Amino acid sequence: MTETTQTVFEKHQIRKSYAQKSAFIQYVQNTATKLGYQSRMEKGYLGARNVVVGDPDTAKVVYTAHYDTCAVMPFPNFITPKCIWLFLLYQILVGVLLVAIPSALVTGIFFGLAACGIEANALLLYDLWLILILAVCWLIMAGPANRHTANDNTSGVTTLLDTMTALPEELRGEVAFVFFDLEEMGLFGSAGFASKHKKVTKNTLVVNFDCVSDGNNILFVLRKGATLYIEAIQTAFPSTETFAVEVVSKGAIYPSDQANFVRGVGVAALKKTKGGLLYMDRIHTGRDTVYMEENIAYLTEGAVRLAGSLSEK
Repeated sequence: MTETTQTVFEKHQIRKSYAQKSAFIQYVQNTATKLGYQSRMEKGYLGARNVVVGDPDTAKVVYTAHYDTCAVMPFPNFITPKCIWLFLLYQILVGVLLVAIPSALVTGIFFGLAACGIEANALLLYDLWLILILAVCWLIMAGPANRHTANDNTSGVTTLLDTMTALPEELRGEVAFVFFDLEEMGLFGSAGFASKHKKVTKNTLVVNFDCVSDGNNILFVLRKGATLYIEAIQTAFPSTETFAVEVVSKGAIYPSDQANFVRGVGVAALKKTKGGLLYMDRIHTGRDTVYMEENIAYLTEGAVRLAGSLSEK
């Protein structure tokens, strides 16, 4: 485990409150300064605070990861990037469940009052139902922080920090790193960054590392504008005896910050069933504790190779 990774796990694994985020931002900027990079904090939508290392407006590639921590949930965010219908079905079922719980509670109160011979006030019960729905939404967005964030997204954060460290000095002027805030709230950090950096949004390769430490199937999901980099990505990140790498531009979905960039690429580590289904689980729960160091080392080496190949063009 690298020094920066150890520090993040020991001191900055939870990055949800303003103070926790401030401490992490300061750590990233201090690390960048020690390595010889220029860095700054940029504000975005809804109070998002993005950390920008290097100059994204002149960089040939921008490496990104969100640093904000999600609220802890009783069930995981289950993602199947190449089986879109299953991914959507799971999201729908979760939504139905979140509405069903308050509905069942209010219904129980109604019948309980009726059993006691008390006439229920329909308007009050409706108000209670709305309050419970809002409470559930609040818990999802702003509830207690998940204390275990190994995969989501300490893994992406440490990939960026290790790449910053490993990148040769002659390449550092051509690469930028952005640590996004408020991804868990709805990609607001990256949306704000994209609105300020139009050239990056439209013309620069943006490689986003999100949940890359739990599984040895590495999937690169490319937006249409990033397809001209397919060969470069495949060369920089080849399959090995340990990792099965797949680069796709169609028939896959990965919900993360790369969606805000024309040449965006989402990178995720996945597990595979015996039937060949690629999936991600554990995230958003207390079970998010798997951190495969070999994943981060592999992605760091590949990120350096990709930056080198783009520099030659």
